Amino acid sequence: MSAIPANLQAVRQALEQAARRAGRQPGELTLLAVSKTKPAGDVLEAALAGQRDFGENYVQEGVEKILALKQLLPADHAPLVWHFIGPLQSNKTRPVAEHFDWVHSIDRLKVAQRLSEQRPEHLPPLQVCVQVNVSGEASKSGCAPDQVEALCRAVAALPRLCLRGLMTIPAPADDLETQRLPLGQLRQLLTALQAGGLALDTLSMGMSHDLEAAVLEGSTLVRVGTAIFGARNTP
Repeated sequence: MSAIPANLQAVRQALEQAARRAGRQPGELTLLAVSKTKPAGDVLEAALAGQRDFGENYVQEGVEKILALKQLLPADHAPLVWHFIGPLQSNKTRPVAEHFDWVHSIDRLKVAQRLSEQRPEHLPPLQVCVQVNVSGEASKSGCAPDQVEALCRAVAALPRLCLRGLMTIPAPADDLETQRLPLGQLRQLLTALQAGGLALDTLSMGMSHDLEAAVLEGSTLVRVGTAIFGARNTP
């Protein structure tokens, strides 16, 4: 018997407790199960245990799983919501535009323009977030904080996309207060954009190790992989 259903329940309980400690309603948070490198069978198991949102980092692997799950799920099962959360090269945007529901990792206008042009007319607008490199790490994707407003306004003007908010992957830290600092910076950026007239509602931040800090700083989408599916397989 797989541990996935029990793991999912434990993560949901941890999220609920973190929300209550932060004075928030658990319904304000969406758990995004990061299924990268995991087989379609693991996703199916999580879906049958009630998980709806899944995150993928690799384009081809993600598309293969999306197509596989359409065949594996019972006909009356609610559709899954697929989030692309990895770095996205402009030459790989078409399959993402055609198959995913969300993209969290827009860090330059060219990628957003291609997604906008390639989003099929029969699908709803692609829900997108701008990725911000709040920690200024050279190894991380994301636009610089001082470029966020210009990029967000340009993305918000594109057809076939719906700009929802901001995403970040900050530098790892061990203690709660250090974890909160970059997450708080992202929250402040979102608040400033909202005050400037952009209708944004999403903060995609927080993973297994900084879940509590993310919830305290207002995260609405928390990305959890290992705690649900176990250690990652090598892609």
